[in-house]
Amino acid sequence: MEISKDIEIIGLSLYLKRFKTLILTDFHMGFEETLNKQGILVPRFQLDKTLKKLDKIFALVKPETIIINGDLKHEFSTISETEWLNTLKLVDYLLKKSKNLILNKGNHDTILEPILKKRNLKINEYTKIDDVYVTHGDKIPENKYFKDSKITIIGNEHPAITLKEESRRETYKCFLKGKFENKILIVQPSFNLVTKGTDILREKLLSPFLHQDLSSFEVFIVGKEKVYNFGKLKNLKAQNQ
Repeated sequence: MEISKDIEIIGLSLYLKRFKTLILTDFHMGFEETLNKQGILVPRFQLDKTLKKLDKIFALVKPETIIINGDLKHEFSTISETEWLNTLKLVDYLLKKSKNLILNKGNHDTILEPILKKRNLKINEYTKIDDVYVTHGDKIPENKYFKDSKITIIGNEHPAITLKEESRRETYKCFLKGKFENKILIVQPSFNLVTKGTDILREKLLSPFLHQDLSSFEVFIVGKEKVYNFGKLKNLKAQNQ
């Protein structure tokens, strides 16, 4: 499904068709180990499930460039054993799928460089492709490339939405599309498969890009097999009070 001209939603990814570029964000590799250390027992399935979901995406597109738009790993101040192993396995997988792997820095990527050095990769603050500016979304850029761009794509927020039908409630990852100043703003859900994310109807939003009235933002819900355009957020909010 196209979320904007020449920008297609494929699973939890965005594909810039004109530039044969795939954008992925917020893997948070090693998140299960962090939960285990906190006494929350969850099985360590994240890498296997992530690779299976990616297999489905790469069966549909063959990108020349892949962008990881921040938060490749989870821990802020250390590199856990799981992060070392699984992050490298994920990077190696993606390097086999594209000629060019680009990494943007997220707020969790404070100590990612030692892992990337193993594969001679560097980390960027942003990536600009023509009039599209790709940045993690935890802060508002001030450079001229951002100001001159027409479309901004961010991660960071992990948007999700809870829908209810009678007594049943179910939470889904979702994309958001709206405006930031004079630009089209697209917010991408996380590729972290341990959690759904931040419920945009009920929880406080963190990204400064989203500290505005979101009622006119469009919501694209990611189902098991396809993506659904659920219209404007204000209508969903009225239906789910």
